[in-house]
Amino acid sequence: MRAKYYNFSRKDSKSADLYIYGEITPYKWDDSDVTANSFKEDLENLGDIELLNIYINSPGGSVFEGQSIYSQLKRHKAIKKVYIDGISASIASVISMCGKVYIPKNAMIMVHNASAFAEGNANDFRALADILDKVNQTIVEVYIEKTGLSEDKIKELMDKETWLTGKEAVDLGFADELIEENKISARCKNYDMQILNRYKNTPKSLLLDKKELTNKNEETIKLLKAKLALECEL
Repeated sequence: MRAKYYNFSRKDSKSADLYIYGEITPYKWDDSDVTANSFKEDLENLGDIELLNIYINSPGGSVFEGQSIYSQLKRHKAIKKVYIDGISASIASVISMCGKVYIPKNAMIMVHNASAFAEGNANDFRALADILDKVNQTIVEVYIEKTGLSEDKIKELMDKETWLTGKEAVDLGFADELIEENKISARCKNYDMQILNRYKNTPKSLLLDKKELTNKNEETIKLLKAKLALECEL
């Protein structure tokens, strides 16, 4: 069974923790695989909690999977406190908009436009471009609700693929409070940082040197891209 990209931990009768570490990608090849449906079941199994602490360190993943997670958390009646443990990039940043966001100075939030792998004729690509525009608009609406920024400003940030430091995230409204710096633990680094190579403006400090890549890592990246073919992703 594929490992979950999230983990719930019940603290007491009224509160729980949620850790979203790693790439947000659904794999529904059989009933044991992890999808937004299994997330829904695990969330409901927490019962009548009043507080949900959400810890995020994720490079992003599937836009539709992430939107489903965001919607489930947004409508949950518990108070949501979101802590950016390292990176909340792409669709992970959308999920983080579900509650009050706490971010340390050494963490980052990244926003950008949706992308997709596809093949076909000119008509197929024109249709895909139209779909991506609509997908982007759903993301824009989430950011507007959280930040209060104008639609034009949000689209400008997404067009540029913008990486925000903790302070910048607070200044622009993507986060609510700047907190003490984190010492990122090994647990926070449990995903392959080379996933961030997909993004054009990734800070160099986040990327491994090319020499550090193994053939195995390169093959993993190729396989992952193949699996994401024709799927919108963030």
